[in-house]
Amino acid sequence: MTPTQVLWIYIVLLVIGGLIGFFKAKSRVSLIMSVVFAAALSLCAADIIFKSYVADILLAMLLVVFTMRLTKTKKFMPAGMMLVITLAALALRHLRF
Repeated sequence: MTPTQVLWIYIVLLVIGGLIGFFKAKSRVSLIMSVVFAAALSLCAADIIFKSYVADILLAMLLVVFTMRLTKTKKFMPAGMMLVITLAALALRHLRF
């Protein structure tokens, strides 16, 4: 699996998470932020932004956001799950198979 494929899978999961947050908790912020980050990551995955470290910076920012939410709510779902998925995406982007 290439780093770009990992990024596309993560983008889909991020948007799904935002949609779930919107439909279950009526959280517009969740939906808007997931779409904004997904759009920025899509630019990286589509090679419109050519620097690969930009995607890593965006993923690191999401790590911080999900860690803060997990610390605040102390509930694994959804912030903990997204934290794990983000860590996995970041790691898989740099592993060579």
